[in-house]
Order: sequence, then structure tokens, then C-alpha cells
Amino acid sequence: MIRIAVVGDIGSGKSFISNLFNQPVFNADFEVADIYRRDKRCFTKIKKAIPNYFSNFPLKKTELINSILAEKNNLKKISNIVHPIVRKRLNNFLKKNKNKKIVILDIPLYFENKLNKKKDIIVYIEARKKQILHHLKKRNNFNSSLVNQLRSLQYPLNYKKKKSDFIIKNDYKISTVKNNIKKILKKL
Repeated sequence: MIRIAVVGDIGSGKSFISNLFNQPVFNADFEVADIYRRDKRCFTKIKKAIPNYFSNFPLKKTELINSILAEKNNLKKISNIVHPIVRKRLNNFLKKNKNKKIVILDIPLYFENKLNKKKDIIVYIEARKKQILHHLKKRNNFNSSLVNQLRSLQYPLNYKKKKSDFIIKNDYKISTVKNNIKKILKKL
């Protein structure tokens, strides 16, 4: 199985591009949202670690954002609870898709959480800061302070770019991106 990890800045188009590969995709952000929506044990642990911000299950995104903005350390507390659950789901995804030729890993903290394997193919998504900001502002609950806190968890973009086997320059045109994906798949 070839594992292709898609990395890049927040809002660079990683999830959109991951889906264009037309292969099974593990989307860590989707998994986290699902955990917040359905995992009552996770909610209980978060509420116990940060008691003043959460009312009742399921976990609400606004409460989550408020807790992170109120105290920087809360993001670390939440991550320490959620990341092991995401890692378990990743392992289940890999087992389920072990007979697939290629799987796509859309994991924002791929390097930071030491998920990279020696044979993984790394695809870095590069986009202009102006375009990234434009796309981020379209998101529900956009908050620049929160984005900056999330970025502070990540390795520098130059590091990710250097570690990558391929670079896709995302001009937010589907034909260009699909062309780049075809070239990558051809080389594999």
C-alpha cells in the first residue's frame, strides 16, 4: 500500500485536493468533528480537564473555540485527549484499506504527531497567503486568533515543503490541480 500524506498550511486546500486523488482518504479534521459529535467519553474527559467552558454533550464548536481563545493551554489539553482517539481511527482506516493500492492521509499534524513512515509519499500543497486568507474567511466560525493558535502547533511550512516528495501549487482551479495529481500518480 502506498501512503500519500497531503500537508500544507491551514486553508491551503489539503482536504479538497485529497479527495481529487479518488482514493480512500483519511481526513483527520472530519474524524475530530465526528468525535466531538458522537464520542461521549471524549466529551466527559474534555469537560473534566476544562470544566468551565462546556455545557452538555455533544461538544459545541463555539464552546470549544471559546475555551481555546480564553487560555492557550486548553488547546494542548484538548489535543492530548483527542489525538489518541484519532490515531486509533487512523489505524482502523489503514487495516480496513490494507488491500488498496493507495490511501490518502489528510492529517494537518502529520509530522508533528510523528505519523510519517519512511516510505510515505509526501505532497505539499502550496497556495498564496492572500488566497488562503480569502478561503479561510468563508468558513463558519472563522477566527484569526484561533487560526494563529492552530498554526503555532504546526512545524514551519518550509520544513514541510523540504520533507515533501511533490509540491502542488494550488491556484484553486480544479483542472490545474487534477493535472498535478495525474503527474504524481504517473510517477508512482
